[in-house]
Amino acid sequence: MSDDLFKDYVPEILVYDEAVDGSGEYKIRDEHLNTKENLLEKIRRKKAAAKGNKTVFRQNIRTENEDK
Repeated sequence: MSDDLFKDYVPEILVYDEAVDGSGEYKIRDEHLNTKENLLEKIRRKKAAAKGNKTVFRQNIRTENEDK
């Protein structure tokens, strides 16, 4: 039965056209992802620079059983 359906079928040769097939979309997405990654890295560096080398000193935790 399937032999009868495709008996007269002639495959069409498709020509790749970059403008029609939209091959540039993945390039745009990659550019956006790279830009986002670079901006996030800049933000991380700025935050680390703003924080500096601060050391936080905490007081000892008091407990109820501690002598006064």
